[in-house]
Amino acid sequence: MSAAGVSSTLVRSFGAGVRQLREAQGWSQERLAENSNLNRSYIGEIERGVVIASLLTVEKLAAALQLSPSELLTHSEAQRPPG
Repeated sequence: MSAAGVSSTLVRSFGAGVRQLREAQGWSQERLAENSNLNRSYIGEIERGVVIASLLTVEKLAAALQLSPSELLTHSEAQRPPG
């Protein structure tokens, strides 16, 4: 797999992990956006895997979800397809 394919998979997996954790809280994208001080449309782009979240964004999302940044990344990495 190319480097672009790996990073694309990682970005999509991160988005899927954020969505799963948000839904487990019973939150809308709007609520996560408010709790993380991010724009709701940006949350949607992250969840769809169309943008790459910065480290600061990872930190904000993790804090809103009451996780450490490493826990958020570990959870998201578990969403990656095998291979």
